Amino acid sequence: QVQLVESGGGLVQPGGSLRLSCAASGFTFSSYTMSWYRQAPGKDRELVASITAARGITNYADSVKGRFTISRDNAKNTVYLQMNSLKPEDTAVYYCNAQHFLVPGDDYWGQGTQVTVSS
Repeated sequence: QVQLVESGGGLVQPGGSLRLSCAASGFTFSSYTMSWYRQAPGKDRELVASITAARGITNYADSVKGRFTISRDNAKNTVYLQMNSLKPEDTAVYYCNAQHFLVPGDDYWGQGTQVTVSS
């Protein structure tokens, strides 16, 4: 069955770094745009970053540009989010999403991983 398993979240001080990973299984990873979303308490879920299936074209929310980097390893069926210069406002549950590059309704979500930025 389809699985997206996030890892790498935790507690970090402002200015610190974390690397999130999302391991995928049960579908053809290389045919899916992979994205990271986040949801803070009381707020809507928002797109953080995405990377396309074939060409690896990336897109970032303005709030994370220059600080976060999304990457993927199609051989390992894994997508990463390197987060640097973390701020308290980055605190949220981070979710991995897979969206088929041709079929809009063909998408999957992970269970989420908590990231807390606090001193």
